[in-house]
Order: sequence, then structure tokens, then C-alpha cells
Amino acid sequence: MVTIVARAAAKADIRTLSHVLARAFYDDPVTTWMLPDTKSRTKNLSRLFATMTRHHHLGGGGVEVACDGPVIGAAALWDPPNRWQQTVRAQLAMTPTLVRAFGFRLLSAHEAMELLKRCHPEEPHWYLAVIGSDTGVRGRGFGQALMRSRLNRCDAERCPAYLESSKAENVPYYERFGFIVTGEIVLPGGGPTLWPMWRAPR
Repeated sequence: MVTIVARAAAKADIRTLSHVLARAFYDDPVTTWMLPDTKSRTKNLSRLFATMTRHHHLGGGGVEVACDGPVIGAAALWDPPNRWQQTVRAQLAMTPTLVRAFGFRLLSAHEAMELLKRCHPEEPHWYLAVIGSDTGVRGRGFGQALMRSRLNRCDAERCPAYLESSKAENVPYYERFGFIVTGEIVLPGGGPTLWPMWRAPR
């Protein structure tokens, strides 16, 4: 039996992890609202996750993948304390991909991201921006391995953690790791609801 191991991601992992996350988020309420075209959604999600990882998350040292042998089954994009906001340089680097992916939905996507920024806690914390398991390995513990890896560090550093759940059915999953719901965020323009969740260190 092969053990699932969480490890830090490298640049060489970006292509694979972006495909994993694209499949994981294909039916997510936020991505289906922002990217309504079912034919191009997977390709655009892969582009988005790749550029986000390359230009923002990877530099903070918070990107991890869960592997079963050589296979990447899940990925998590964490940002360290006080590093969750993108730099101007990163924003400029990502702009061409954002325009290509969102097209006429770019303004709606921008408004949604700005709302999430305004609702973001000010207290220093580890921010779980994205976590997802490939559709073929869900329920096998890949996501749990990623959660335990980073939350163990949070506890060792006595640092809180924060995320926004885009699915109501995922809230109990995060609660099992110690997160609690702190409110609701309704995206503008008829968008879906997200549940901000906070976890105090243990």
C-alpha cells in the first residue's frame, strides 16, 4: 500500500497541479458562474491556476501537492501571513491570462475578487486560497494530507488560518479541521454565496 505524502510543490509541478485543480473545480459554484462555457471551462481553469501558482502562490512557499507515489492527486495553494495580496508585478503578469480566460466576464470576476479582498481578515494568518483533489481520487485522503500538513505548521507557529468555502456541503469538512464559519459573502451580480471560515491555532 502506497502512503499519501504531502510535499512542497516545485515549478516543474505547475502544469500537472493546474490540471488537477481544473478538474477539481469544474463544477464549483464560483467557477461555473464565472466561466459558464462548459466546453472551454477546463482549459481556462487550468490556465488560471497555472498563472496564479507561477506568479503569486509559489513564491510564498505555501504551495503543496499530495502524492500517491509519483502521481499528484491533490494540490493546495496557501499564502503565508501578510502575503495573501498579489503584488502589482504579479497582477500585471497575470492580466493576459485573466483577459483570455474570463473574456466578457472579466468585470464580474474583478468585482468578485475585490469583494473578497474587502472581507478578508486583517489579523495575520495562513490563507488557504485553493485546495482540490482530482476527481478520480476523491475520498482517499489526499485533501486531508494537505490540510494536516499546513495546519500542523499553523499550530506550531501559533498562527490562525482562513479560507472561503464555495460549497455549503464542504463546510462540515473544514469544521472537522477546526474551522468555524464567520459569516456569508454573496458575490455581486447574482453570484453564489461563499462561507468565510477561521481557525484558531491549537
